[in-house]
This record gives sequence, structure tokens and C-alpha cells, in this order.
Amino acid sequence: MNKIVLITGATAGFGEACARKFAASGYDVIITGRRLDRLERLTEELKAQYSVDVLPLRFDVRSRDAVLNAINELPDQWKRIDVLINNAGLAAGKDDFDKASLDDWDAMVDTNIKGFAYIAQSVAQLMIPRKKGHIINLGSVAAKQVYAQGNMYCATKHAVEALSQAMRIDLLPYHIKVTAVHPGAANTEFSTVRFKGDRIAADKVYDGMIPLVAADVAETIFYCTTLPDHVCINDLVITCTQQADCFYYDRK
Repeated sequence: MNKIVLITGATAGFGEACARKFAASGYDVIITGRRLDRLERLTEELKAQYSVDVLPLRFDVRSRDAVLNAINELPDQWKRIDVLINNAGLAAGKDDFDKASLDDWDAMVDTNIKGFAYIAQSVAQLMIPRKKGHIINLGSVAAKQVYAQGNMYCATKHAVEALSQAMRIDLLPYHIKVTAVHPGAANTEFSTVRFKGDRIAADKVYDGMIPLVAADVAETIFYCTTLPDHVCINDLVITCTQQADCFYYDRK
């Protein structure tokens, strides 16, 4: 019987890369996202390439009812989730605090904190009876340091850090692993979304450096799930070689 991984935000970036990596490693995959066409395309690709079962679920993590319905109504054979990759999230805008869009703030809080927590709690409730499971929470180096014009995005990722610690403590009696993975500069669709579709502005962030790509982060996440049952990587920061933290880069 194959292990099962549930991946939120699987239609692009880290989520899609994780879906490919885990499917290639023999996992059956539950993929979630808002874009039905991408979910359907990825489903067919994974089935054809890796001969695994794939369950696509279209919903928005910002909707509590949608999350609860999707998880509670999973077919019985899909409820035995071994790994949750809690990936859905976004950065919207890069503006000074006093000029930032309140709509952008709401989108980030609703997705990066509330939606993140809805999914984690719902899946944890399926893991608890088995006293087994692994929750991977996608944070950011912005969970460690606050930078100019990062305001609400940094705040939401600090919340991810805090909630990861809280999950680790509260789920301890059930032997559920909780790993927070904090990527640095990574060139994915995420960057383009932050700059409202301006690909040129997004790419400029990485001038003079070789940033992470989605597959790098997927490989790291997968490694965290391969360790013995008694071993858990609690907190992991991953950057490209030319980045030390949020502030120091070597651009050549």
C-alpha cells in the first residue's frame, strides 16, 4: 500500500514540484488548488509518468467551509494521510507600511495564517487516531527577519513559525512530526504574483545570483520525510549559496 501525501497549492511552484517528487517516489498524491485546469493537467501527468493514484481537490484554503468539507469528505482510502505539505500561500505587494493595500493584507492573512491553520488542523485530526504523520509547513526566511516593505508578509510568516511550534507541542502526545521549512530567494511563480504579474520586476530580484528553484525545495522537503520514525527536523532554513539571510547577498 502506497503512502499518501496531501499538498496544498499544488498547481505551481513548490507545491507542484513536491507533487512530482513524491509521486516519483511512489506516493499516492492528493493535490489541491484553485485552478482546475492545472489540477487536471497535473493529475494526468502524474498518473501517466509514475503510475500512482492522484486525487485532485479544487478549493480555496481561505474558505473554512471549503477546507472542512474537502477533508471531511475524503473517501476512506484517502484519509490515511502520511504527509501534509502545507504549502498554499502568497506574498502580495511590496510597499511601505503606510502605503500598503489593505486588500493585499487581507489576502495574505486569510491564506498564510487562517487557511494554513484550517488545513493543518483538519489533517492533524486524521493523523491523531493513528498516532503517526508528518506535517511540513512552508515558511520563509521572512519568518526569521523582517525587512523593509515586507510588513504583513513577514508578519504572516512569523505566525507560521509560531504555529509550527504550537503544533509540535500540542501534537507531541500523538508522535506527529512537524517540520517548518523556510526557503530564501527562490524564483517561482510566487515572485511574479507578488509583483502583480510583472515578470521583469520579479526577475530583477535575482539579478547577479543563482536562486533556488522549486525542485530544490521539493528535494529538501522530501529528505525531511525519509528520516527514521524517531527523528524529526523541527526547523530548517534553506537558501541559495549566494544568500546568507534576508539582507546579505553576493551578487556577481
